[in-house]
Amino acid sequence: MRNFQQPGRSTVIAENGICATSHPLAAKVAIQMLEAGGNAMDAAIAGAVLLGICEPQSTGIGGDAFCLFNEAGSDTVQALNASGRAPAGLEAAKLRAEGMDVLPLNSVHAISLPGAMDGFIRLSKDHGKLGLKAVLAPAIHYADAGVPVAPRVAFDYTQSNATLHGAGRTHFTAQGKPLTVGQKFRAPGQADVLRRVAMDGREGFYEGEVAEDMVTSLNAAGGTHTLDDFASVTCDYTTPVNGTYKDIELVEHPPNGQGATAILILNILKHFDIAGLDPMGTARAHLEAEASKLAYDTRNRVIADPDHTTRLDHMLRADTAAQLAGLIDPNKALSPVLPGAEAVHKDTVYITVVDKDRMCVSMIYSIFHSFGSGLASDKFGILFQNRAAGFTLEQGHPNEAGGGKRPMHTIIPGMVKRGDKIEMPFGVMGGAYQPCGHARMLTNMEDFGMDAQTAIDAPRSFADKGALNVETGYSDSVAQALMDKGHVVTRAEDPIGGAQAIKLRSDGMLEGASDPRKDGIALGY
Repeated sequence: MRNFQQPGRSTVIAENGICATSHPLAAKVAIQMLEAGGNAMDAAIAGAVLLGICEPQSTGIGGDAFCLFNEAGSDTVQALNASGRAPAGLEAAKLRAEGMDVLPLNSVHAISLPGAMDGFIRLSKDHGKLGLKAVLAPAIHYADAGVPVAPRVAFDYTQSNATLHGAGRTHFTAQGKPLTVGQKFRAPGQADVLRRVAMDGREGFYEGEVAEDMVTSLNAAGGTHTLDDFASVTCDYTTPVNGTYKDIELVEHPPNGQGATAILILNILKHFDIAGLDPMGTARAHLEAEASKLAYDTRNRVIADPDHTTRLDHMLRADTAAQLAGLIDPNKALSPVLPGAEAVHKDTVYITVVDKDRMCVSMIYSIFHSFGSGLASDKFGILFQNRAAGFTLEQGHPNEAGGGKRPMHTIIPGMVKRGDKIEMPFGVMGGAYQPCGHARMLTNMEDFGMDAQTAIDAPRSFADKGALNVETGYSDSVAQALMDKGHVVTRAEDPIGGAQAIKLRSDGMLEGASDPRKDGIALGY
């Protein structure tokens, strides 16, 4: 139980349903969907699409999504990959010939096709109850009426406003200036797009006038994108990957997502007595940093488009984790030159919903970097993601950029099972941090007995780009002790990630938790 004399949040306990996400309005709309007779899938889609209006810097209909879910009455976790592919005309060899060794974040060639909308449409049809018109209605209303900018959104606007250019500045700023707390963000063009999707399904987005607006805008910026590229976008049902830690099973989305990285981190940490350490101390932060560096290095060699990932089994094997654990010195940091993520970002939205029938949805939705590519379509103001920056230009690499391929993805929804029963859909936002965040949250709960909210609230650290970023929740003495072990310690300028979770308690109640690093809440009924 938390200390009620200190700042903090209580977990939300409810019986019939809970939504936990990063903006209160999206949580409210999701609960309204449940109260109207919808299920968790209806609620998650309604909330997710609305988050593109509530948090336009983090997500939108020009982005991608991944989903883990179960059917009511079943503990079998299913997965949907709604990430877009590169346009057919993208060629790594041509980019290398132009002198590129990485795909620049601000290049039009970093714009992959938007996959999320196809995923929402498919999930609504196959697993929802209310239908597309009903679940899109709230987002349509608020895109027209506007949503007041929340404090964390305003903070991100200040940090990333310069990313926006061209039609991006027209549709997402106040005459070129970042929106501030309380100012309304309106997106009438996106409302128009959502009305077309509500009426015509995927044809309203991937064909016709909306697709033409996107293609014309991309071509004007030098992109190779075509109408055929958009018409061919399709999501895929796939099989989750899983691993164990103590008494739980962690279920993750398979490649091209990086979920296997979280499993590998936990497999490495199994070789150490984490529970015997101070949860906020030096030794635990050091072991987590070392396990993360080794797991991310493995990720960068393995994870790619599922049709090109060939060593996933090796990444998940116990002996692989054992060998990597053997490289960790409890008293000395590994070299910081281990490869890290080339493209790290902090902007993504995550939503989880559990309904009265215990259908659980774990959904993550993103445009990659804050404001994505910074470019929007001219007429409708659809902000394009820059997810193709997740490719490498290394010749022969499984994640080498190429037409029709999906890039390695950082966003990962998670699920926890215990005794073969689903216990907790959860997610940790924060780009490359996400696998480390999954591992940290679960070790907080399993090794230190924290409830979900306390586990989310606890301070975070992340080894990235040669440095160990440490939140202010860590004491100066811990930071110094980490430096004494050889880490290059920096105090994190921004909060590290965000998280949401809903635990299915053994007494039949639901327990929701939401990260104070974002603007959101857990809300139940």
